[in-house]
Amino acid sequence: MRDRFPRTYRFLAARLSPAEELGLHFTIGILLMLGAAWVFGEIAGDVVEQEEITVLDEWLAHWFHARAHPAFTEVMMVLSHWHSTAGMLAMTALAGTYFYARKANYWLLALVTAVPGGMLLNVALKHLFQRARPSFENPLLSLPTYSFPSGHTVAATLFYGLLACYAVVVLRSWRTRALVVMGACFLVGLVGLSRIYLGVHYLSDVMAAIAEGCGWLAVCITGVSTLRRR
Repeated sequence: MRDRFPRTYRFLAARLSPAEELGLHFTIGILLMLGAAWVFGEIAGDVVEQEEITVLDEWLAHWFHARAHPAFTEVMMVLSHWHSTAGMLAMTALAGTYFYARKANYWLLALVTAVPGGMLLNVALKHLFQRARPSFENPLLSLPTYSFPSGHTVAATLFYGLLACYAVVVLRSWRTRALVVMGACFLVGLVGLSRIYLGVHYLSDVMAAIAEGCGWLAVCITGVSTLRRR
């Protein structure tokens, strides 16, 4: 291939090189972004077209609502409020202070681009789709804003996802890396569960939010990684 298609070979070699400005990190980032965008598009299309996933949405929302317990509701409320806009911005500020103190300037740039930027992107998507939230006679929590995608879940995906990526880079132990990644996934799942349990989001809202968060995080980290290589 090198002799028959030299330009193609050089292009592919550059895309797979860890040292190139638009090398392996860029290729992986683009693939992750495209994969996340495809998943989001599939979910969004099913929601707009009222496909089978919306039936599951309604069933699951009412299943949780019928089994709500005061003690568990209180826990879910605390968890949900902790990951509100104010809570996420506070945690982002703390993480940013840590990155600044460690002189991890590129991670700081990725953080402030990913989390606040992703939250703004989510607001735009909510107004684009304008999906109503689940409706109950006696709701646990009522919100006037749109449902799709879940803003809390997007913010959690971006924040914990970025911290997990940072940990994977700086930690040496593969076991510790795996534990951090699993912990991040668990926290994101817990935030999503709290929103479904409280009756303010459907399952598809949460699933789309995770896809959105992964896609935007891939864009931000890939962009900052490319900038760092210049």
